[in-house]
Amino acid sequence: DVQLQASGGGLVQAGGSLRLSCAVSGFNIDGYAIGWFRQAPGKGREGVACISISDGGTEYADSVKGRFTISSDNAKNTVYLQMNSLKPADTAVYYCAADFGPGGLVLTWYDYWGQGTQVTVSS
Repeated sequence: DVQLQASGGGLVQAGGSLRLSCAVSGFNIDGYAIGWFRQAPGKGREGVACISISDGGTEYADSVKGRFTISSDNAKNTVYLQMNSLKPADTAVYYCAADFGPGGLVLTWYDYWGQGTQVTVSS
């Protein structure tokens, strides 16, 4: 029973911070890449950040680089997304996903998806 549970979203003012969590059950995240994707109202789903658990390598979308940090706690089978300096353009539902492969920011590469958590940034 593979599940990815995203949590930590909320409503914050511009410039604020949130920390999202992706708790994975049903498999050990070692050997996977875990990605964060987001979907804003009226827009398609886009890659935000990903991490390769095996080697710790990370990738970020240009729009969040320098503001967001992805990390993992392998003992807790959990991946985090620290979001700082939030902007209204960051408003979206944020999804975490798992790829049994090298990962990346291409959503079609990911095999398992969580249901997402809402992030709303007010101006």
